[in-house]
Amino acid sequence: MRKIASALLIALVSFSFFSFANSADEEINKNETELNFFTGMFDFSDDKQASGLLGLQHQNDELFRKSFLGKLSPISGVFFTEKNAIYLYTGVQAEYELGFLTITPSFAPGYYNYGDGKDLGSSLEFKTEVQMSFDISDSTHLGMSYNHISNASLGDKNPGANSYMLNFLKHF
Repeated sequence: MRKIASALLIALVSFSFFSFANSADEEINKNETELNFFTGMFDFSDDKQASGLLGLQHQNDELFRKSFLGKLSPISGVFFTEKNAIYLYTGVQAEYELGFLTITPSFAPGYYNYGDGKDLGSSLEFKTEVQMSFDISDSTHLGMSYNHISNASLGDKNPGANSYMLNFLKHF
């Protein structure tokens, strides 16, 4: 997992340098696709089941809708833990821009397979998340997020899992 995290960090740094070099060109173009690379700690509140995680999320700005809840757009993503758990999800997020700070709450149902990790009681799980990100450039953001995954008592048991992540967001 440390090798993967190191490779991800190198990739993130490379993307940020690339974004600074291309920031003048990107002012002309509207960036419609956002990729969110993230890494962090899955189920940090359970000492026996805590494990590192690595993931990717996609969001398409072209599909956003303005509503009384803010700017809504669909998301889809996946993350893996070092204990071979996987969560594949799709849902919706809202964006609230406050200058250089963006607050992004989201909700996403998805498929969870616990592998060698924590059994959450069901393969259908629901992820609620809040993310705060800061503008590094017009097309690059760095943030932190917290999520909770639960099956809403639809499964045999519902222990839930709390996670925190470092996010690197890149608009293309």
